[in-house]
Amino acid sequence: MQRSVAILLPGLLVAATGVGAGDLATAAFTGNTLGLAVLWAVPVGALLKFGLTEGIARWQLATGTTLLQGCVAHLGRPFQAVFLFYLVAWSIFVGSALMAACGVAFHALFPVAGAAGGKVLWGMVHSVAGLGLVLAGGFRLFERVMAGCVALMFATVLISAARLQPDPMGLITGLTLPSIPAAGGAGVGWTVALIGGVGGTLTVLCYGYWIREHGRTSPAALDACRIDLAAGYTMTAIFGLAMVVIGSAMAVPEAGTGAGLIATLGAHLEKTLGTGGSTLFLVGAWAAMFSSLLGVWQSVPLVFADFWTAAAGDDDTRRARRMAPSSLLYRGYLFFLALAPAAALQFEFRELQRAYAIVGAGFMPFLAIVLLLLNGRSALVGDAHRNRWRGSALLLLTLLFFLGFGALEIRQRLFGT
Repeated sequence: MQRSVAILLPGLLVAATGVGAGDLATAAFTGNTLGLAVLWAVPVGALLKFGLTEGIARWQLATGTTLLQGCVAHLGRPFQAVFLFYLVAWSIFVGSALMAACGVAFHALFPVAGAAGGKVLWGMVHSVAGLGLVLAGGFRLFERVMAGCVALMFATVLISAARLQPDPMGLITGLTLPSIPAAGGAGVGWTVALIGGVGGTLTVLCYGYWIREHGRTSPAALDACRIDLAAGYTMTAIFGLAMVVIGSAMAVPEAGTGAGLIATLGAHLEKTLGTGGSTLFLVGAWAAMFSSLLGVWQSVPLVFADFWTAAAGDDDTRRARRMAPSSLLYRGYLFFLALAPAAALQFEFRELQRAYAIVGAGFMPFLAIVLLLLNGRSALVGDAHRNRWRGSALLLLTLLFFLGFGALEIRQRLFGT
């Protein structure tokens, strides 16, 4: 039993980090705006993320280097400039969205200083708490806290969704007959945001660091990675579906506005499920938000340190020293991530969530191209680990899907059609 749990832990970390601002708030907003008709987008997003993350693991296990090391070595200076700019921009958007999400969820449980003020106050408190946990605790403490949050958030949100008794035919139709309601021209944007937010965005790169912590360093570990990723993304999809269901049940106009969303969801659930049901949901929502923040705070400084050391051409010894959690490089980016995005907390929660999800979704076609290029070459990964037709097809689908929907969104914005 203990061995089975250990196998699944890296996948659960991916689920816990990806589920939060992306899955909970964006799915609730999308469900409120578009209803059950877009349920199909959740498993599609989970499947696409599985293909991408499996490709990251396959590259790392086959070559002994991270995907970022491979990109720096084989894609050159243009990649380095684009990625560094994107990483910093992503960190600001995502950091602010996660702070706001934690602030909103905790304010719904312990209201202080009004909705907007409570969002900022509790958001900063959670950011500092995450910073302290990362600095004070090692990887094992991080895993234990994340595992507790995963259990709490999945159990509470799934129970809340089930107790709302959604229309069975609406669930079946939404899952099997893909459609995108117009919703005043916002349908495409929210659908892309939902798919992009399911299961994380740039944080899928962090899976490579987590499997190393579990001693997976050879191609023989690929089957274990596929098992834990399948489990993690299945849980992510179920959670996302539950949040779309909860969001679709909102009938009050203010459900989709500003920092009051989580409190409004809780108030609505109190009318139908009672005070206990409302509190149960709010606790699960908070656990989802905080686990996502903690996962980003712990892992994204590793992404920065990985990229920086690869671009600097550090040897293995210097690289290991500079990527350690005690290094100045790691801690400097951790403090930037935990403090700099606070300036954006003044913006509306809804707009932070949509910007976060769309900016994150922009990473998906980029990652698909990288995996098609690097994992498609036997000279780099070996014939046994290069992309097969199914993997290449899934990566092409990811690329075409996001590029196609991106073009539709641009057209809609420019011409309203």
